[in-house]
Amino acid sequence: MGDKYNWDKKVQPAVRRILDANLDRAREGLRIIEEWCRFGLNSIQLANECKQLRQEIASWHATELRMSRNTPGDPGTELTHPQEEYRADVQQLLQVNFCRLEEALRVLEEYGKIYNPQMGSASKQIRYRVYTIESGLLAYQRNQQLQNSQLYLITSPTDKLTEIVEAALQGGLTLVQYRDKTADDITKLTEAQKLSQICHRYGALFIVNDRVDLAIAVDADGVHLGQEDIPVNLAKELLGPQKLIGRSTTNQEEMGRAIEEGADYIGVGPVYETPTKLGKAPAGLEYIRYAAQNCPIPWFAIGGIDMQNCDEVLSSGAERVSVVRAIMQAEQPTLVTQYFLSQLNRYQTLRSHNVLPEKTSGR
Repeated sequence: MGDKYNWDKKVQPAVRRILDANLDRAREGLRIIEEWCRFGLNSIQLANECKQLRQEIASWHATELRMSRNTPGDPGTELTHPQEEYRADVQQLLQVNFCRLEEALRVLEEYGKIYNPQMGSASKQIRYRVYTIESGLLAYQRNQQLQNSQLYLITSPTDKLTEIVEAALQGGLTLVQYRDKTADDITKLTEAQKLSQICHRYGALFIVNDRVDLAIAVDADGVHLGQEDIPVNLAKELLGPQKLIGRSTTNQEEMGRAIEEGADYIGVGPVYETPTKLGKAPAGLEYIRYAAQNCPIPWFAIGGIDMQNCDEVLSSGAERVSVVRAIMQAEQPTLVTQYFLSQLNRYQTLRSHNVLPEKTSGR
């Protein structure tokens, strides 16, 4: 009896202090995430979910736990790490705070079993809900960035691959797809890893063509699938719901199927004849006009688009374009990227004022 009394006298205050510290830690982490959802993403839904969880956690923060606090006597207040003094960007800040939040909830779950089993059970369920918010936030961010991306660079094999892509990123590019149909897997893995790192350093989305396994290996933001590749829902199952899935389409029927399958965006083309799609008849400007009127998800005009014909593609209704040779074979990729973006922005301004030039005739 005396041993149990001494054990309780020593252990229970420590448990209460642990719970108090981690309840604070969990609420602080959630508040940081909530602020970005509210002010950074303008997502009322995500902000409300964070707020609701924060209030549920606060409901367990009883006066008894708060009274156990002993900040002056806590040796942990002196502990620090150089990485805690710096955040590279918002993405890292969010990642750090999600980790902190999830770790705190795990501590609450385990020590809560001693203090109050109901707290332990509630903390477990909250942790699972936080995982869902984390996936939803990542998906939301990627989709927002996709919505805002007007120019899509698709790479072609070259000895200067990373230099060209980085030059385009310096020109304002925010979306890159790695595409190489001929290289061996080791080369593809090496190149995709380098491009993924470069794109993420510039805050750009990085997509891998065809290969879901390669996209997983290099932590790409998604994969782009052709008509003969795996179904969109299977790619989402393999990559996770927070990643982007694109699908190539060449006609109205393929567009309808891609949308029904749940693709996040589609390619519309080829608009013109192009060596990257040998043997494929161009879909022409008529398909662009159809997409402009009927496609509810982001779409990119693709196929033989360059600085000479970009204007007629945009005047036919395209708001986003994909290019390959126009940048990959350019002497000055940064300037060419800036030219495309300036044209896309100009047409965006014209549309907002409803003063688009008359559409050109085409196939």
